[in-house]
Amino acid sequence: MDPFDDLLKGVRGEGAAFGTSSLTAPCGLRFADGPPLTLCVLMRGEGVLRQGDLVLPFRTGEAAIVRGPEPFVFADTDAPRTVCDAGDVSMSGAADEAVLLTASYRLTGEVARRLVAVLPPMVVVPDDHDCASMRGYLEAQLDACRPGRQVVLDRLLDWLLVCTLRDWFDRPEAVRPGWYLALGDPVVGPALRAIHADPGRPWTLASLAAAAHASRTTLARRFTELVGEPPLAYLTGWRMALAAERLVDPSMTVAAVAREVGYTDAFAFSSAFKRTLGKSPTAYRKNASRTASLRPVSAVQDR
Repeated sequence: MDPFDDLLKGVRGEGAAFGTSSLTAPCGLRFADGPPLTLCVLMRGEGVLRQGDLVLPFRTGEAAIVRGPEPFVFADTDAPRTVCDAGDVSMSGAADEAVLLTASYRLTGEVARRLVAVLPPMVVVPDDHDCASMRGYLEAQLDACRPGRQVVLDRLLDWLLVCTLRDWFDRPEAVRPGWYLALGDPVVGPALRAIHADPGRPWTLASLAAAAHASRTTLARRFTELVGEPPLAYLTGWRMALAAERLVDPSMTVAAVAREVGYTDAFAFSSAFKRTLGKSPTAYRKNASRTASLRPVSAVQDR
């Protein structure tokens, strides 16, 4: 396991709903409900994505990720004559020049928020990315009526999102988070993977340095330089993010969550949790959603 694996493994769609809507060009389609993360795939046609002052070209086969809560617009030109809300366009069977697939992911939990925090407002990945070959298969599944269609579409969207995120981070224009760059470092990479493989282990700087086959001084210096914080501070932050995910489960006591993330003393865990997230575990549990995963509401828009 590594940080990227852990941030993405909870991205799961359940019960995505698909439909078609026709728009007359020149026109724009506004997505105004402001979900924290939206995946867009342009199945046919071309246009632009606009969010505030940011405008990005968008062409057939390309995938985009838009970070909320700010609304965004897909249009055939930079200045469409009319703009319609995605939920208000009329339904039609007509096939016009562009087909846009969107999946809007609503977040719960600190792990998911850590993922969104490292993304720019909008990114577009060209059609030479890993999932480009899946576009035709996905489009065929949209029209299929075979058993299991819903689950297949949900999983395809999950895969598209993961591929798009991974390919974006690999692009030269991407601003990569420190931990992503550090994964390739011969000293810090092994320490990061050790933390994510077993976050509940009683790690010390010495044991992490042993896992990295480096001295404590070398690990502490390299880790801080590349990741932006010392190893044990990173460990605490990741443990608290995991703990926040577990606290939304009403069957888990605070003491049980503390033990899962490496604390034998519930008081020490509560102090670390409040110091990191600004609330006690009990207060966080009261305010948290009961949902512990990312859930998308998806739609295909015909224009």
